[in-house]
Amino acid sequence: MEGECEFNVPGVDKTCKTWYKVFGDLKCGKTPLVVLHGGPGVPHNYVLSIADLVQTHGIPVIVYDQLGCGKSTHLREKNGDTDFWTEQLFVDELHHLLDHLAIHDNYDILGHSWGGMLGSRFATQRPKGLRRLILANSLASMPLWVEAANKLRLDLPADVQETLTKHEKEGTTDSKEYHDAMDVFYAKHVCRVIPMPEDVAASFALLEQDPTVYHTMCGPSEFHIIGSLKTWSIIPELPNINVPTLVLNGHYDEAQDSVVQPFFQHIPSNVRWFTFANSSHVPHHEERELYMQRVGDFLSMDM
Repeated sequence: MEGECEFNVPGVDKTCKTWYKVFGDLKCGKTPLVVLHGGPGVPHNYVLSIADLVQTHGIPVIVYDQLGCGKSTHLREKNGDTDFWTEQLFVDELHHLLDHLAIHDNYDILGHSWGGMLGSRFATQRPKGLRRLILANSLASMPLWVEAANKLRLDLPADVQETLTKHEKEGTTDSKEYHDAMDVFYAKHVCRVIPMPEDVAASFALLEQDPTVYHTMCGPSEFHIIGSLKTWSIIPELPNINVPTLVLNGHYDEAQDSVVQPFFQHIPSNVRWFTFANSSHVPHHEERELYMQRVGDFLSMDM
């Protein structure tokens, strides 16, 4: 099932729409899983593989494009507007979607990367109906993320490091040379599957077409964070999460152990942590079968 959910947004003089797609049957008796994509502003395509859970575990899966990207309403006129692009906007959008799908009384959430930031913030508010939480390849603190990324960056070839630094200092991060240098980092720490899976490539292509949300909240790249999320941290609020939680990352992930460890340390509920030995940032592609097993088993087990 595919559809759109109308969403009235303060400060916007038109009705916005959130696009979504449901895999499986929401009335099958199993708790549906809502997948929050990353970015912010990287469309849903790259998380479509998580719909494998319908076949492997009979779990209904819902993917959607957050406001500002993909098939949902784009708002390019809000580029750089940090007062508009806020976490609360996306929290409100999620609540609205849950109401629209009539699942607000019983659902699970899987948030990938930025989606995990959004999912953790959402969970700290103890929303009704949230049964289980998966924080996949995400971060508890942006300063910790940048620190880890800078360490990984030091392992890149010297000429690549020089290119990145040069363009960041000169403010020319939109140049092809900078993007080519970023691709070297991405091939090691974002997606190690070569060639890049079609769905992942599609998300990157769509981000390039409209980077409004990403540039406003993050910046020009994964490791040059100059947007509104620059000082973001959920660590002080993690004790408020009161549902069973699964933390995931990859051995080669830009979400290094130091970045996700606070989730494991500070969430007081039943929390588990698994690292995919042969993956970086997208183990749902890099170790797809094992990923579905770990996620599906966590969502299906009695607790």
